[in-house]
Amino acid sequence: MMYDLEERTKKFGKNMVEYLREIPLIVVAKPLVSQCIRSATSLGANYCEANNASSKKDFKNKIFICRKETQETKYWIEMLAQACPQQKEKLRVLWKEAHELSLIFNKISSTLRKDEK
Repeated sequence: MMYDLEERTKKFGKNMVEYLREIPLIVVAKPLVSQCIRSATSLGANYCEANNASSKKDFKNKIFICRKETQETKYWIEMLAQACPQQKEKLRVLWKEAHELSLIFNKISSTLRKDEK
């Protein structure tokens, strides 16, 4: 099955925005929501930048940033699940998508590393 990774990362960011709007902004959740929204939307933005990279080095750098942002998003999702246990099921779905994206970016990164050798 072919899919557009740029569209998929954008959809992930939109889904996070939509979902995080529903989180009650209790004291402990507010900073977690803020961090999560930043990393989740940064992922798609950096992938768009990678697709418009000015060089192979620039592309590689943006892909590595995507990888890091995906891992960070998974972290914040886990912290939100801890802070808001009633939200765990919805967060599990978002974490699964973030995990799949991290596997994709790990594969792209490892391919880029192989090309260097």
